[in-house]
Amino acid sequence: MDWRLPIPRLETLAVWRRNALVWRRMIGASVLMHFGEPFIFLIGLGYGLGRFIGEMAGISYFAFLASGFIAWSAMNVASMEAMWSVYTRMVPQQTYEAILATPTRVDDIVIGELLWCASKSLVSGSAILVVATVLGAVADWKAVLALPVIFLTGFCFATPALIMTALAKGYEFFTFYLTLVMTPMFILCGVFYPTTSLPAPMQTFVQFLPLTHAVALIRPLVVGQPVTDAWLHAGVLAFCGFVGAWIAVALVRRRLIV
Repeated sequence: MDWRLPIPRLETLAVWRRNALVWRRMIGASVLMHFGEPFIFLIGLGYGLGRFIGEMAGISYFAFLASGFIAWSAMNVASMEAMWSVYTRMVPQQTYEAILATPTRVDDIVIGELLWCASKSLVSGSAILVVATVLGAVADWKAVLALPVIFLTGFCFATPALIMTALAKGYEFFTFYLTLVMTPMFILCGVFYPTTSLPAPMQTFVQFLPLTHAVALIRPLVVGQPVTDAWLHAGVLAFCGFVGAWIAVALVRRRLIV
């Protein structure tokens, strides 16, 4: 294992640009999915359940759910891209073998992929933010401050997903991560209800999960409430992203360099 710290270079942006050019060919279907899926979720759950729930944590349930969905989308999109898409480029397509024939290094590939995953999260989160704004869930213009948090959240969650990709023997390997990691965070980290409604031991446990901190940052920005402990939440996301990127680079070095 090569545990040297990864050092970003300009070639990192070349990897990001390569993915962006490929994605541009299917941008129509992708944008439709990013706007259509949250619209259905917010209409079905936000309005449907919202009629029975009314308010939650001092705001309408529709606004509560919409802000939580933005954080969840950043996690979901980054994780899926870092697993299924990166694995496809790494193994079946052998794209990275071709890239390594250029002056690009493994570190450039990994960091470029992480930045791309974060960028995809930003696109998805922005789409949900636009839909939520149109449907009246956004309080004021300060909601745009959530955009860098969405990017940071995407980067944070792309790193453990890429670690799974570096260890994976096949696509079915990702089911374990989806079931044992992503789904519990989706249910427990405050997307659907405040974490304070959980039993006390569980409240302590979810504070160690990064999605809890992403929701705690994004929700008040979207609904117009004051953000508490902003540096703590941002620090947790940044720390998890940094450590995860370091481990991911070391594992991909071992997998790609014989």
